[in-house]
Amino acid sequence: MKKVAILGSTGSIGTQALEVIRELKDKFEVVALAAGKNVEVIKKQAEEFSPEVISVKDENSASELRKIFPNKKILIDGIVDIAKEVDYDIILISVTGISGLFPTLEAIKRGKTIALANKETLVTAGDIVMPEAKKHNAKIIPVDSEHSAIFQCSPSGEFVKSLLITASGGPFLNKTKEDMKNATKAETLKHPKWNMGNKITVDSATLMNKGLEVIEAHHLFNKSYDDIKVVIHPQSIVHSAIEFDDGSVLAQMGLPSMHLPIQYALTYPERVEGIKSNSFNLAQIGTLQFSEPDFDKFPSLKLAFEVGRQGGILPAVMNAANEEAVYAFLNDEIKLLDISEITKQVVIKTQNIKNPTLEQILEADKIARKSAKELILSLKV
Repeated sequence: MKKVAILGSTGSIGTQALEVIRELKDKFEVVALAAGKNVEVIKKQAEEFSPEVISVKDENSASELRKIFPNKKILIDGIVDIAKEVDYDIILISVTGISGLFPTLEAIKRGKTIALANKETLVTAGDIVMPEAKKHNAKIIPVDSEHSAIFQCSPSGEFVKSLLITASGGPFLNKTKEDMKNATKAETLKHPKWNMGNKITVDSATLMNKGLEVIEAHHLFNKSYDDIKVVIHPQSIVHSAIEFDDGSVLAQMGLPSMHLPIQYALTYPERVEGIKSNSFNLAQIGTLQFSEPDFDKFPSLKLAFEVGRQGGILPAVMNAANEEAVYAFLNDEIKLLDISEITKQVVIKTQNIKNPTLEQILEADKIARKSAKELILSLKV
């Protein structure tokens, strides 16, 4: 049995991962679960899966769990400790934000297999993370449906000329930029295909999520930004594709479901019958549409390509500024289109540092958040 640690167990990816494991009880043993403050959910998860170690965000939550599970190790904010000390075969990192970088690096040092569902790890520090993974012979298996699709088409990456990353286009695909100016939070969070957390859903509406995925793909698959293309595909059936040197294109297809890429990451290199999506019927689907993204309507995607090409600390700066702006939008402090403008302005005023250290990346993240918050204050609706 594979021993699994899950960081972010009460979030969308974490809960779906446990649903996968529930169907494959003979293949997996859950040894550690980490969450924030959602004590009720992690309590139920711990009762069902009986991990050795549980981590929560604060002392009150930890104290409550110690009363319920007196024989288990209860940690406070222990995601790094889990990655560093617990005996696991594979660790699923599905926490949000730059905090996911630190357990990833600890797991890499141990040469572990990492199922990575944290964009910030590679967006902010891909130039550090990937060489470290190679040095310690640690395997990083992508969980995002797009990167999973590319990985499934060519795990080795041999003979791959270019990557084709698909995007649904989000809730504003068929709206004008004028429509987006006064878009409500409810309209923005109404994703046509995927059910995700609020932050990632807003990023999908601005296509920043796709921009972050482009930077991730650059690091995961060692491809130039000139060889990474984004294609709008509203049906979300083709999850991404690769073009080989000879011009052949191989795509991974399926009905929209995060269970499948999660399951593939956990069972790799095997394919097993666990959670399955509905039967895939091309005739029933009928038509698949593809188009170029509108960079004018979705400037965040254009910015991500530019920032990715420049590298250095700028991807971390962009990520941090966007994150602060998205949370401001969710708190009704700014409008939707302010997100991309705030992010762009923070990037523009940043003096880039090439080949930064981890400390310089963390400092850049901190400064970018401060700059973004200042801009948000000046724009509050």
